[in-house]
Amino acid sequence: MSVYLKDYHYSLPEEKIATFPLADRSSSKLLTYKRGAIGHRIFRELANELPPKSLLVFNNTRVIPARLIFQKPTGARIEVFLLEPSQPSNYEQNMGAHGSCAWHCMIGNAKRWKSGEIEVPEIDLKATRVEDEVTFRWSADISFSELLERAGRIPLPPYIHREVEESDKERYQTVYSKHEGSVAAPTAGLHFTDELLTELREKGFREDFLTLHVSAGTFQPVKADTPEDHPMHREQIIITQKNIEALLSSDSVIPVGTTSMRTLESLYWFGVKVLHGETDFFIPKMYPHEGPPDVSKERSLQAVKTHMHTLSVETLIGHTEIFIFPGYQFRICSGLITNFHLPGSTLILLVAALIGDDWRKVYAEALAHDYRFLSYGDSSLLIP
Repeated sequence: MSVYLKDYHYSLPEEKIATFPLADRSSSKLLTYKRGAIGHRIFRELANELPPKSLLVFNNTRVIPARLIFQKPTGARIEVFLLEPSQPSNYEQNMGAHGSCAWHCMIGNAKRWKSGEIEVPEIDLKATRVEDEVTFRWSADISFSELLERAGRIPLPPYIHREVEESDKERYQTVYSKHEGSVAAPTAGLHFTDELLTELREKGFREDFLTLHVSAGTFQPVKADTPEDHPMHREQIIITQKNIEALLSSDSVIPVGTTSMRTLESLYWFGVKVLHGETDFFIPKMYPHEGPPDVSKERSLQAVKTHMHTLSVETLIGHTEIFIFPGYQFRICSGLITNFHLPGSTLILLVAALIGDDWRKVYAEALAHDYRFLSYGDSSLLIP
């Protein structure tokens, strides 16, 4: 099946893009798509729309204040955008570091900073660079996480054309966020409140949490003609024994957001790799489309479980570039809760992989019913 990215565009008027969240997280609109039938609800009614006894899988990553504004002695303003930790490379260890650490970064106004030291004098934070790796040094007896809280800014998506406000520190996080590392929120989860999560538990729905630290690649426009030519950013994922047990005991698995979906499907393909004698937990973007013949969900997950038992570990840290586009067959996920995405983006391709050409019907319906789009916008429940 040939996939051409030009076929996954639609017209998104600027006024449909939500620039602020609603006052009440769960009062957003919810478009339901169930095997071709479309309905309209409010998000707090989600429990009435889910398949019975579904397992909801959430991404509990936490957005870090990843934008740092430095100044050169000449007065030039340099913006450093954190992408991925390099020294130490473990997110938790890096965020807990004292005195120094290093990250791979995007650098704004980079031509003004080719060498030498830049600083944020108010907090005695200094930085040097070698290509895209920036080393940070500070004298205060605080962790890098605490330093970012003092000096960093929340990285709102580039399509939200306004300055960050104090309220974004809370509202651009899910209520269940836990592990620091993302530079973009898993926005499908922004609609959940503690009250809604309690209601879902009381009505017999199960929940589980995994971690994918979202990279800046989530905002990267697709400029290539075909998926094979589009570069995917590598993202870190964290899986536990508890995740595998929950998946093995569930027939209906509904990921909350595309990040949870990509993590779950990557876990399946890691199991396939283990069964073929490969234990490197890295899923290249085209591996699911070119890899070995697939096996059952149960056999794949059991292989990962056995591998973890052999290593005597409760947690696995891996990386994925998985690219899900039309033609992909889902191995673990039964549906998806997700917001409405940018035209021609990798996330539109993922939605089209799940519900086929009906993605156009869903998006046309959302536009016609005045849904709010993108990160701070409304939600959808998609059951193919």
